Amino acid sequence: MTIETAAPDRTPEQVFNLKVGNLSVSYKTHKGSLRAVDDVSLELEKGKIYALVGESGCGKSTLGLALSRLLPENQVEYAGKILCNDVNLLSLHEDEVEKFRGTQLATIFQEPMTSLNPVYKVGEQVAEALWIRERRSKIYFDTPKTPKPDLPSRFMGINSNSLRRGSRKRLYELFPNVVELFEKVRIANSERVVNMYPHELSGGMKQRVMIAMALAGNPSFLIADEPTTALDVTTQSQILTLIKKINAEFGMGVLMITHDLGVVAAVADFALVMYAGKIVEEAPTNELFKNPMHPYTVGLMASFPRGQKTKTELKTIKGVVPPLGMYPEGCRFNPRCPQAFERCHGEIPQLIEVSSGHKVSCFLYGASAS
Repeated sequence: MTIETAAPDRTPEQVFNLKVGNLSVSYKTHKGSLRAVDDVSLELEKGKIYALVGESGCGKSTLGLALSRLLPENQVEYAGKILCNDVNLLSLHEDEVEKFRGTQLATIFQEPMTSLNPVYKVGEQVAEALWIRERRSKIYFDTPKTPKPDLPSRFMGINSNSLRRGSRKRLYELFPNVVELFEKVRIANSERVVNMYPHELSGGMKQRVMIAMALAGNPSFLIADEPTTALDVTTQSQILTLIKKINAEFGMGVLMITHDLGVVAAVADFALVMYAGKIVEEAPTNELFKNPMHPYTVGLMASFPRGQKTKTELKTIKGVVPPLGMYPEGCRFNPRCPQAFERCHGEIPQLIEVSSGHKVSCFLYGASAS
């Protein structure tokens, strides 16, 4: 299947859609194929912020990586569809998927130090993203002998090998553009920062550099995997404010992957609750906080501090998320659910709409509720 290379620059009015249909992602292991994401269907719109929330081990990061097919191809199996502008990414060859990375879908990660190259200045690395954007077709598709990008570079749809091929002079010529990007992400003293190395920057500054690198490709949708992890409270607030600003200014859609309900309340228009590889509830954020329906969501809400003094102890959800390959029969939350009954142990509930925009996967709701 052949498609046109995505244009590096687009008008805000250009149509963009990202649909996930019955997506399953399984890891190949010595114990066989273990499914981490199971039959997930979503429709994500440009211009909105979505939050994917759940405990560690629920499959959130796997789903986020799968959207751009960033998981190791020889270690995973896909089923279902990932439609980006009506093109199924799962039907494309790996090289063709590169046309969507960076220009349509960009990703930032929870630990920027592992994505930034420690031996190059941050300005060079962001300039490279701009340089590659202008030459994507030649680097990725027209020159068979061009070395494949290294893995961190492919996260942003760029090619770090260019830094080792005598292109650094051209990169320095792009530094004024990098300074512009740094100013957009609120990096102070941008002209000085472009000449600094990653180890010279704080965690929050490194995360801003990664956001700038993602913006360099002018993507339609940004996937942010735990972008505030390991940051202090003040810096977390600044990063979240920045993401909201980018969403408003560029009309960019955002999928925020998090386990922090505070992050969901602060930035998200729409919340998706994930447990053991499945979406168990989805709703507009305000509706979810006012009326959580799935027992798992109720448990998460009860364990969330409300920011006011109280003598009541925070509640916890008993047990742990089941590991891959050890999911229980029926509803996967049933061993931890205080409201589980006989049917929950033998059947898997379907995600149904119980009110406008509010869906839940639980036998307590719907026409078949007992």
